[in-house]
Amino acid sequence: MNRLLLGTPVLLALVSCASAPSPGAAEPPIAMHTQAPLVVERVRSMPAPVAQPTRKAMVRRILPLNVRLVTTEDGKVRRSASGVVIGTETGDAGPVSYVLTNAHAVEQGDLVAPVLKVVLDRRAESHEYAAEVVATGQVPDVDLALLRVTGVTWPAADLAGDDELEPGEDVVVAASPYGRALSISGGMVSQVEWDKETKHPRMLKTDAPIGYGASGGGIFSLETGKLLAIVEGYRTAKVDFEVAAQNFSFDVPMPGETFAAPSAKVRGFLQAKGFGRLLERGTDADGVGSQKTASR
Repeated sequence: MNRLLLGTPVLLALVSCASAPSPGAAEPPIAMHTQAPLVVERVRSMPAPVAQPTRKAMVRRILPLNVRLVTTEDGKVRRSASGVVIGTETGDAGPVSYVLTNAHAVEQGDLVAPVLKVVLDRRAESHEYAAEVVATGQVPDVDLALLRVTGVTWPAADLAGDDELEPGEDVVVAASPYGRALSISGGMVSQVEWDKETKHPRMLKTDAPIGYGASGGGIFSLETGKLLAIVEGYRTAKVDFEVAAQNFSFDVPMPGETFAAPSAKVRGFLQAKGFGRLLERGTDADGVGSQKTASR
């Protein structure tokens, strides 16, 4: 894999009261007495500020939107990757949930009898579900794939808009590196590359650390909880060293060089493959993971 001056009016009102004339002084104009109540009324009518969720609270919302993928052969794990639930719908055959991942993560050409499964890790419990690939893009241009899991209704991620992809945006990456349970890493958007023809983002980079098996993982805004991009790969640097006359080398992921398919590419992929309906969403009080169930 190569790859987020209420004090002023009140003060004026207090000063106006404190500077009232002493007994026997000339009465001030009536307008002077009517200003303070009006100012106080305006202050009372202003809405209270909305508290932002803490990092911990936002992570709790984001984690359930992500899954782990494993491909087995003869009961042995041959490949592992990550995925994001992008939609759920209900038809005549019952509920179905859809998972986004990378096309290269579901390639099985060299396996004889592969079995693709989606794994949900919930604390000490893990649940496996059979998955079917229903759409794939062309690698490397569109390294995306869509999986279908029947009989389940999972919360789905909301895609961010193009204007929400900005360098410096605080993000978390939810993925399953090395085939283990979901983990979170933090960082920021380090680069957004824009397509000069379509005027849409075509590539996003983050400095959040990832590892092998994070392909297909979701990059989420820590401020809104929306899905900014899907991890595709990362650039590495080869490190060589010598110990006791023996040479060793290994690849190290380069900070800021994790590449991802931005929300615009995900949106285009789903629409091109006939799954644009999965992008329909309702709204909830938090604006995070609000899923609108569609009927087929």
